Amino acid sequence: MFEKILIANRGEIALRIVRACKELGIKTVAVHSEADTESIHVKFADEDVCIGPPSGNNSYMNIPRIISAAEVTNADAIHPGYGFLAENPELAEVCESCGIKFIGPPAEGMKKMGDKVLAKNTMRDAGVPVLPGSDGPVEDHKAALRVGRELGYPVIIKAVLGGGGRGMRIAHSDKQIESLYQTARSEAQSAFGDGRVYIEKFLKNPRHIEFQLLADQFGNVIHLGERECTIQRRHQKLIEESPSPIMTADVRNELGNIACRGAREIRYESAGTMEFLRDQTGKYYFMEMNTRIQVEHPVSEFVTGVDLIKEQIRLAAGERLSMEQGDVELRGHAIECRVNAEDPERGFAPVPGEVRGFHIPGGPGVRVDTHVYAGYSISPHYDSMIGKLITHGDTREEAIRRMMRALEEFYIEGIKTTIPFHLKILTDEKFLRGDFDTAFIDRLEESL
Repeated sequence: MFEKILIANRGEIALRIVRACKELGIKTVAVHSEADTESIHVKFADEDVCIGPPSGNNSYMNIPRIISAAEVTNADAIHPGYGFLAENPELAEVCESCGIKFIGPPAEGMKKMGDKVLAKNTMRDAGVPVLPGSDGPVEDHKAALRVGRELGYPVIIKAVLGGGGRGMRIAHSDKQIESLYQTARSEAQSAFGDGRVYIEKFLKNPRHIEFQLLADQFGNVIHLGERECTIQRRHQKLIEESPSPIMTADVRNELGNIACRGAREIRYESAGTMEFLRDQTGKYYFMEMNTRIQVEHPVSEFVTGVDLIKEQIRLAAGERLSMEQGDVELRGHAIECRVNAEDPERGFAPVPGEVRGFHIPGGPGVRVDTHVYAGYSISPHYDSMIGKLITHGDTREEAIRRMMRALEEFYIEGIKTTIPFHLKILTDEKFLRGDFDTAFIDRLEESL
């Protein structure tokens, strides 16, 4: 097992990793920017190193500074959390060359899944269902027009190295595809340093279902059931739950086995997530694989009792999976709301500022993952997430009622938050019935 882990991240996920390490008896090093000197993860870690100014590019995304911090503190492993460098194969490669263990998959697996075209082709070869689309990157607007006509509109143009909805445009006609092709290329180049795009058939109003995977270095892969991630706005998830209200045991078993087979195909190791889109006829298609821990991992922890961060660390240390697929049992229902410092009445604009008052909810089946406290300032330099509120119940109805109670107890003074909007979602009749798709939030905003 590792003696000391450097955490190359910030906020609630950095604190989450600190806590897991303490329970495993591992010392921790917190790196931080000048803006995060007073962050809780810095205070709770055994050591801390300032790695640069507030800008993420000059601190949390700066690989040489992170490696230097690891070497100076004699850390024998680096945990990247999510976001920032978590899916950057360069960090994994540099760690390997420096004799530092990267807590995540090997760089080769990250490259295969980070390139969306390569990922799609790899999954197709493994027998995983994929959406019809271009065979590779589309080189010019004439080729884009040809693909659009072959697939039939609407189609979606996606960045090869995309994520978070950037470099992504939906075209409904020849005229649109010619203009949106260049827009997507420009956005992809700006966001990812790579302007390549590909085209797929667009599924109108699908469900977004993902499977949590764990894989060791000996070829063993299991899944921990699915998460329902359909409640999202502009491709950003707002609410996640497990299990999905539309999932059956037979489909879970079939799709989970498919996800595990895809992971074995690339000799995957560590925690990861296989993401699928479900069309209105009930067919599932591979969308992408996230080669890291997910923001929404706590809902899977609640329903399975598995500490995913600890498992991730153990797997990186070379241990075998601590369980087999038959040992995984889903108990009850869990739901997570991402509480952000945003104003829903102004198009979810970020509202950084000082948190003057802060009280988190409690009681049975309630968990809050947050790095915020009274007097803490939400920085304009980073993601606006305040924390994650997760509830668990014997049934979906109980988990939702518990979430509503907990949201009402969650007291945050000084800034606007998304809590009132979450309460509106949780009282919507269609949400309560589990009858929703990826256009749910758009329709809800229009009605409000």
